[in-house]
Amino acid sequence: MKSGAVSYSDDDQSEMCKSLSLWWRTAEEFDENGHLNFEISDLSKLTPRLKLLREMERLAFVAPEGFDDLRHKLITYRTGDFWLPVGGIKKEEMDIPPAITILLAGLVGSGKSSLVNMMYSVLGRSGLIPFAQTSSGSSHYTTMFLEEHNVVRCVRSGFCVFDTRGLDCNIMNEGLEDVLTWMSDGVRQNQPCYRPGDEKLGNFSGQNESLSLITNSRYVKRQVNFAMVVANLAEIHQAFKSGDLKPLDSIRVLFQYPCIQKSNESPILILTHGDKLNAEDRINSRLKICEYIGISETSGAYDIACLTEQGILPDESDPVTAFALTEAVYRSLMLSDRSHLPKRRFKDWILLIVSWIMCCIASFFGFLAHLFSKFDHKHKLK
Repeated sequence: MKSGAVSYSDDDQSEMCKSLSLWWRTAEEFDENGHLNFEISDLSKLTPRLKLLREMERLAFVAPEGFDDLRHKLITYRTGDFWLPVGGIKKEEMDIPPAITILLAGLVGSGKSSLVNMMYSVLGRSGLIPFAQTSSGSSHYTTMFLEEHNVVRCVRSGFCVFDTRGLDCNIMNEGLEDVLTWMSDGVRQNQPCYRPGDEKLGNFSGQNESLSLITNSRYVKRQVNFAMVVANLAEIHQAFKSGDLKPLDSIRVLFQYPCIQKSNESPILILTHGDKLNAEDRINSRLKICEYIGISETSGAYDIACLTEQGILPDESDPVTAFALTEAVYRSLMLSDRSHLPKRRFKDWILLIVSWIMCCIASFFGFLAHLFSKFDHKHKLK
């Protein structure tokens, strides 16, 4: 052994992993044994901070026993499994897609690709194999093409995840137009994400765009069923300390963008890279972000540190993070199955065509009325 090297026993390594996964227990509300120092007599009087600590305790309590069961449900999931009969309509009459599509959206460097790799590691048991390129190797890297990922690595998978290009705080309008296109028109594997000014980056040429458009047409177009908004907790914390609210404002605009709302359900907020902060900053930053966006500090967001970037298997060393990620995907599928619409019947198509014809007729007569009113006005002046 080299001089100065430190070796750890299996028990020491287990204790280190446990302290990493239960990081919030260093907060002042916990005693030296890791127990909360307050009694819950009236739940209505709980502060947002205490609610968040109770939520983290819930995850820690459920994760060891509930992770394998929840992961098995995702592996065996088929579209429509979580659908509930409403309105007297049978499941056969619902328009259920062959696969649920979850879209990851967020700012540049928010950790979307890292989150995809985390999903492979947790759900697909893929170890440390990076399936999505992250910006850790190159600060200038950004996802220029949409990437479809089957994170459970099964040919009969009932859902897929799309990694998208990050949005820029300084040109949010262009990014929001892309989000609107993805949510309304659908997404494809290898679909280019071209924006004005990309030619200056040198990594997106017209030839590559033309080639992508040709090959892209061969892939199946997926209709987006749910969206996850990914935010870099560490970067937002640093920006907030310096008085810069632009990243937080951009996240709020994206999160509240009408097109990513599904059946009155808001997207799920995923906070990444929180492991770069101490416990107090990590807790307080999450509370500030949730309050600023206007979502629940417990059920509206998940703190997922994407520890695979540091060479740690989350399902073994950090069961809380692994379970939180699995639960976030599980909730996305549940909310997606609740938003399916009934299939359109022949009568519906007839009504749609008649409505379109009536709108055209109304527009034509409205144009005539406007035209003749101008003509009559000129005639009276003469």
